[in-house]
Amino acid sequence: MNGIKYIGLLSLILCIFCCSSKTGYREVVEEELASGIRNDTLLLGFHFGMEEQTFYKTCWEYNQKGLIKEGFSNLTIYYPLPGLPHEGFLDFFPIFKDGKIQSFQGFTMYKGWAPWNKELWSDNLLEDTRELLESSYPGNKFFAIKSPGRGKAYVKIDGNRRIVLYYVEDDRVQVLVSDLTNLDNVLTLKKELSNL
Repeated sequence: MNGIKYIGLLSLILCIFCCSSKTGYREVVEEELASGIRNDTLLLGFHFGMEEQTFYKTCWEYNQKGLIKEGFSNLTIYYPLPGLPHEGFLDFFPIFKDGKIQSFQGFTMYKGWAPWNKELWSDNLLEDTRELLESSYPGNKFFAIKSPGRGKAYVKIDGNRRIVLYYVEDDRVQVLVSDLTNLDNVLTLKKELSNL
């Protein structure tokens, strides 16, 4: 399962590199990585580099306190997301590399979503999620990029931490948070794409 998530994450990286101008996304990545600033915070005390066993132990404790529960796929975490204009949640799970959190992916969704309730569709949720995460993670603002087949997407890069938001379906917005210093082949990929 982690292999599929990892391939999806690398595909998105490739998409972002290919679809962004040299003065946009790539320039921001270069500047932020060159800054040497580390932002390892994810949410709920989870962070890049957290040991897998510590993560599971923490999840068990949070579940016992009622802060989180089993997610949609029975393999993810459901977290009621405070701060959205409507009642919503984040369904997520980290991707581990060498027994440590390397990145995480999930999606946000409004609980009251229905085909006839346009106010809760993902076009509004994308903007609401962007605003919430922008206020929750200080630093740079999100900037818009175009993602092939997905339309509008947002990226926020602060040092090593990159947050990507994009439309998935009418009811949800994908959230990907990655440590740019710990992605396989990210520098090789960047070099190859700069030659295109």
